[in-house]
Amino acid sequence: MRKKSVLACSACGSRNYSTMKNSSAAGDRLEIKKFCKTCNSHTAHLETK
Repeated sequence: MRKKSVLACSACGSRNYSTMKNSSAAGDRLEIKKFCKTCNSHTAHLETK
């Protein structure tokens, strides 16, 4: 089963993206490098609650 997770920019903290994540990997926080419209650059986005 998959669960919905929200990604927030590590630089400014704005929540820009949402993804689906396997529930078996629930202990690990997802980190993806994506484009942030607020910072206007590619930054690391971390999974939030």
